[in-house]
Order: sequence, then C-alpha cells, then structure tokens
Amino acid sequence: MGTAEIDFNYPAVFNFGDSNSDTGGRVASGLESISPPYGETFFGRPSGRFCDGRLIIDFLLDAMDLPFSNSYLQSVGAPSFQTGTNFAAAGCSILPANPTSVSPFSFGIQIAQFLQFKSQVLQLLGGSTKHRKYIPNADSFSNGLYMFDIGQNDLAGAFYSKTEDQIIALIPTILLEFESGLKKLHDEGARKFWIHNTGPLGCITQNIAFFGKDPSKLDGMGCVAAHNRVARLFNLQLHALCTKLRHQFSDSNIIYVDIYTIKSDLISNYAKYGFEYPITTCCGYGGGWLNYDSRVPCGHTATLDGVGPVTAKGCNDTSEHVNWDGIHYTEAANYHVALRILTGKYSDPPFSDKMPFLLKPKY
Repeated sequence: MGTAEIDFNYPAVFNFGDSNSDTGGRVASGLESISPPYGETFFGRPSGRFCDGRLIIDFLLDAMDLPFSNSYLQSVGAPSFQTGTNFAAAGCSILPANPTSVSPFSFGIQIAQFLQFKSQVLQLLGGSTKHRKYIPNADSFSNGLYMFDIGQNDLAGAFYSKTEDQIIALIPTILLEFESGLKKLHDEGARKFWIHNTGPLGCITQNIAFFGKDPSKLDGMGCVAAHNRVARLFNLQLHALCTKLRHQFSDSNIIYVDIYTIKSDLISNYAKYGFEYPITTCCGYGGGWLNYDSRVPCGHTATLDGVGPVTAKGCNDTSEHVNWDGIHYTEAANYHVALRILTGKYSDPPFSDKMPFLLKPKY
C-alpha cells in the first residue's frame, strides 16, 4: 500500500459535515442559538461551534497554516472565503431531510450550496478585482482539499424509530447518496478528498442516557453496544466505497480517516491521555456518571417537575472531560483527535512519512 499524496499546502479547504465540523452554520441559519459557556475555553464567547472551544477542523486547518473556516451561511462580520468555506451544519444528515429532521441542510443541500458558491465566485472573478481578497482563486477549486465528516446523524437519529437490523439495511442507501455527492464534486473539478468515518456513537452521553438504561445493552466501555456495532458496519462500507472511488477517480486522491479507532481508543484509555472523565458531561445537569439531562441543555435553565430553576453549567476544568455537552467533544478531546489524525497512521492510505511538522496549538 502506498502513501497518500499529502503536502498540507492547499490554497483552500471546502468542508461538508454536521456539528462535528460546523463553525457557525446552524447558528447563522437562525435554527438555533447557543449561549455561554459555549466557546469559553478559546474564543471567550460562543463562536457558533458546539464546543467549549475549537473543533477538530480548527486544529487541522491550523496545521495547514490556514485560518479558521467561515461558514457559508455567515453574513455578518465581513467573513472571508479566500481560503475556502464551510458548508457543515449541526444536525444535518447525508440522506435528504424530512419534516422531522433536525436540520434541513442535508449533504445534497450542502453540495448545492457549493455549486452556487463556485458559480458566484467565478462570476465575481470575471469582473471587478475589488472582491478578490474575499474569495478563492479559480484554481482553488481544483487544487483545494475537500473534507467530509458526516453520517453520524443518519445512524444515531434512526435508532429512535428503527431496529438495529433496519438501520443496517439502510446503510447502502445512505452511502449511495454520499457517493452521488462526491461524484458531483468530482465533475466540478474536485480532486483531493479527505473523508472521516463516524465515531463510536454508543459512547455519546446522550445515547447512553436514552438507550443504555439497561446495563445489558452496554459494552465493556460502558457504551451502547448496538450503536457502536452499526457505526463499525457503516465505516466498513464507507471504507469500501473509498476504495472503489479510488479506481473510478484515478485522477484523484482519496484519503479515508479512521476517526472511530481514535475516539474509541481515547474513551478506553482516557487516563493514559490525561483525561479524568470519558463519558461524564462537562456542561450538563444531573450529576452522577452521566451528568446529563436532555431537558436542561448546556447553558440553559429549566424547571424540572416543579423543582428549580436549575441550570446546566460548565465544569471547572474542561480539559479533564472528553464530552462537552452530552453530544459533542471538548476542545481538549478534539485536540487529541486532531493530533492522532495528523500522525497519518489512522488514514488509508497512510501519510505518516510525509509529515513536515508537529502541531503546535495556540493553547
């Protein structure tokens, strides 16, 4: 097996995904607002990210010497898209949204937004030069990196209405939709693809709280076994799709990144990596092993059963926790995951012998 052609010298990055890489899309859309303590660790205020600080994508872009990625939906604050843009939106899925979906910005919509973005950029490049410091060059679309971290919501959301076998049967349909989007991007000149698989869904605190009440449903890590089985099967088929597309897109570079192994290793060996709490929510309410109550989201105040008001507050030291708000990881955990990604050892093809740097975070 050869090594991947990674030079970390991209003129632009175009990202597609859900809350794992959303740098402000959902908040900018008006579908949801987030309040302190979100963003407190790094930004000092909510930044549109569902985290206390930076996301994995923030650390990866830092490693590429690129600025943070502005959301395509952001319109205030004079956002620059010269080094790409981010189409990710929290709650979105690969499959088209339906009336009960958390987000309307499915993968197909994100692809459509990219096509609109590219069309507008090329139109502006053909006119006045005054916009050029805010938009990518024309060759950025062929030389840029296309990143993907999506699929988690298709699987996790399905568990509320489907059996494990029904969800497994749905995986090929989900991946067919994903493949269709990738082919559209390839038709538009995309040649460098970086695809994250999905993490151990059964280890997300929200899923343990809802589906793990019966201890027999949990695995050795204390995670919901069925969710993790489905995630692994999804990843096997996603990996196979990436292998197939390498043959179909012989002019392209497709890197598959095994996020599942990185995250499950972190949760299994949390103490080795300097964490105290692998599952317990940092910003939550209820105490105990999970410190999570879906009725009181992070930063919110509510009255529960006539008792209250009660508030879901952040913990004293976010660096001790893997989980931030019951669904998403802390900045410290995201930094750990980014470091592991950048070893190149969790990629297919691997790129460990190509690493020109060590990540030096602005910590």
